[in-house]
Amino acid sequence: MDSATASLPPRSRVGLIGRNGAGKSTLMKIIAGTGEPDNGSIEMPRGSRIGYIAQEAPSGTSTPFETVLAADVERAALMAESETVEDHHRIGEIHERLIAIDAHAAPARAARILVGLGFDEEMQHRPLDSYSGGWKMRVALAALLFSEPDLLLLDEPSNHLDLEATLWLENFLKSYRSTMVVISHERDLLNNVVDHILHLEGGKCTLYVGGYDAFEKQRAERMAQLESARAAQANQRAKLQEYIAKNSARASTAKQAQSRQKALAKMSPIAAMAEDPSLSFDFPNPDELRPPLVTMDMASVGYTEGNPILERVNIRIDPTDRVALLGRNGNGKTTLARLIAAQLSPMAGEMNASGKMKVGYFTQYQVEELDGTDTPIEHMSRLMKGATPGAVRGQLGRFGFSGDKATTLVGKLSGGERARLALALITREAPHMLILDEPTNHLDVDSREALVQALNEYSGAVVLVSHDRHMLELTADRLVLVDNGTAQEYSGSLDDYTDMILGKGPSGGKSGPKVSSKDARKAAAAAREQNKAVRDAVKTAEAEVKRLTDRRSEIERAMFDPSTATPADSKLSMSALMQERGRIEQALETAEAAWMNASEKLEQLEAA
Repeated sequence: MDSATASLPPRSRVGLIGRNGAGKSTLMKIIAGTGEPDNGSIEMPRGSRIGYIAQEAPSGTSTPFETVLAADVERAALMAESETVEDHHRIGEIHERLIAIDAHAAPARAARILVGLGFDEEMQHRPLDSYSGGWKMRVALAALLFSEPDLLLLDEPSNHLDLEATLWLENFLKSYRSTMVVISHERDLLNNVVDHILHLEGGKCTLYVGGYDAFEKQRAERMAQLESARAAQANQRAKLQEYIAKNSARASTAKQAQSRQKALAKMSPIAAMAEDPSLSFDFPNPDELRPPLVTMDMASVGYTEGNPILERVNIRIDPTDRVALLGRNGNGKTTLARLIAAQLSPMAGEMNASGKMKVGYFTQYQVEELDGTDTPIEHMSRLMKGATPGAVRGQLGRFGFSGDKATTLVGKLSGGERARLALALITREAPHMLILDEPTNHLDVDSREALVQALNEYSGAVVLVSHDRHMLELTADRLVLVDNGTAQEYSGSLDDYTDMILGKGPSGGKSGPKVSSKDARKAAAAAREQNKAVRDAVKTAEAEVKRLTDRRSEIERAMFDPSTATPADSKLSMSALMQERGRIEQALETAEAAWMNASEKLEQLEAA
């Protein structure tokens, strides 16, 4: 970043976005005070409490519950002092302060946050050292949310979460009362939680009003204006150059030509928007196999004989199926994925798979285990033994590794680039089925969109585990819920599942006949897009009706009780207030009609 400048409104919810390597985490560390800017400064209200998760996860013999409670430093200090202080006056002060900060409700609040992030009652009281790094980071997140800082800084908070915890976090952040800056590549979170987007690009930052969809629209308009200006400038440069070439040698026009030469030299070129090869995903399509690819009949699977994790699993997967596995972490999604990939054998029941089927299985472990001292071309050459250098480079090129990028040390690649390399490696043989376990953790928003497009163009089967709801909505046409020691078809939509997780709706049962054809999948994706657009229209209309209704109430209070008027309304005459109320009434009538129309259309689509 260089001379990046932005002013964030008080109590704003800001989504900090940009391509991988743009400097988002660096900027957040500077805001948090753990890094120093080379130039310039960060200013914020004096005395602001900043909340930021440290790089190291909490550890030790303390429990998650104790760790979260201790995050409220003032409460913890007052509680400790209350047990030793003998001065009655000080005891009274302590209890008054504890009441003021609602300290007695803190244990219940801490437990609610931990439950939302996946910790049941038993898990809340186990030592931290009994948990993996990912679960420890959940404890760190819970402690941060519990402390309620004046400025909440979140750097990819959903990276260690499953879909269910991500949904809870999104719902929690909607009601957060203080200023928040969140680095996230979750499109739904950026649309549903933030009200500003701070975009880092080319070392500069630009602040946009609204969520991610609003940012995309505004940026597209800005890019179109930029391209138009670039084209106009190119046309102007051509005319200047033509004039200079024709008139420099003539005495009568030499001065004018020199003047135009100076104007041409001062003209700063407007750069065209460059194509980014790191957005490249192109899965090779497999040859056709007859269905089914996999069938399971009352299958059980686990890691210890006699102790299955999943039982009574009945699933069929056909060559063009798109299956999303739902369920909290620890319920067996990865175990089921490994069974489908034939990395585990059934303990009981039957599982049959096509003998010619090739599977590409992606996990985060593959990304982490890439040898940093090798290059992408060395990794691929080892796996594609006997292949020509052109074939090796061709497979790498499908995923953006062309030219010098193919010979760059893996240790110098970004997390997103390493994820793309892992995907290139597992698809080298054009697999008939892709099993992707959290493929988006290191990908920015644009890369995720490119991955969605590539998956929808891929002709094989896909089994997907992801906390990215946007990706699931656009790629999956079947939902399988892994819960209560088994896995079964979930008949509802992803919205139904979201409502169920947040306690807003019933659970789904088994589904009827599934649709597996490519055309049906595209139709389902189109229907989801249409439904989402109409839902967004309903939300927008509802918000406008509420805004106008609130404004009408403000005007009426100013008319009938001037003492409660806003400063702006108190300056208006009764006539002006009446005119304003009439204008609001007309606008409200239009907004209510728009809301009714959108609601009726949504009902028709959902009924269909």
